[in-house]
Amino acid sequence: MGLKSFRLQEMEQYILEHGMVSMEELKEAFQISMNTVRLDVAQLASKGTVRKVYGGVCSTRSSLEPFHERETKNISGKRAVGKAAAALVKDGDIIYIDSGTTTMYLMEYLGERKNVTVLTNNLNAINRALPYPDLNIISLPGVLERKTNSFVSTDTVKTLEKYNINKAFMASSGILENGTITNSLPLEFEIKKAAIAKSEEVYLMIDAGKYGKSALLTYAVMEDLTGIIVDSGVGKGLMELCSRSSVELFIADVAEE
Repeated sequence: MGLKSFRLQEMEQYILEHGMVSMEELKEAFQISMNTVRLDVAQLASKGTVRKVYGGVCSTRSSLEPFHERETKNISGKRAVGKAAAALVKDGDIIYIDSGTTTMYLMEYLGERKNVTVLTNNLNAINRALPYPDLNIISLPGVLERKTNSFVSTDTVKTLEKYNINKAFMASSGILENGTITNSLPLEFEIKKAAIAKSEEVYLMIDAGKYGKSALLTYAVMEDLTGIIVDSGVGKGLMELCSRSSVELFIADVAEE
């Protein structure tokens, strides 16, 4: 990805998160000339994701929902996915747990595992690990991002890259019909890619409603995955995608949870 393309992605996300910003604010935030700001904004406006307004630019779509709102959706499905994911963890494993409202449920089903090391920037996963003394928790550094209840910074990526990981359990804002796996925040984009690069096996944990949805950044494709863990509301589209891509599909039965 070129520097301009990356800057455009970051600028688009910046506008989305802030709702409305001035041209001067974009100039200062991205350390570019006003002429470059105008050109970038014009390119984003042509996509339809932002629009020019008097004195600045605003988003035409809603940003990532607050964590507490996403947390309360499809709890039974997310819990079932967490239980199914835990069944893949063996004693002695080193695992990565991504930030997300589905991945955090994995912790509740690891109580009987021995000597499992958990690397995570997920604040909720850390809190849920407290009752289980046999889980070794390594909290990745960073500043708390309240939209995802996760710690994010460039230091998060640098620390993560030091470790060798057996299994990564990833979250996503959505997975498209073509197999692209997306997320909404640029800093988390880098963390997710680092986790995948350092892991022997990679599992995507999603509830069925994520299929067919997209977010700003693509952080992985089907070829990066070992398997997808989804609740029993899964549709034919995701099943066929996994079959075509030779990615194992684990369907968590909500009724058994």
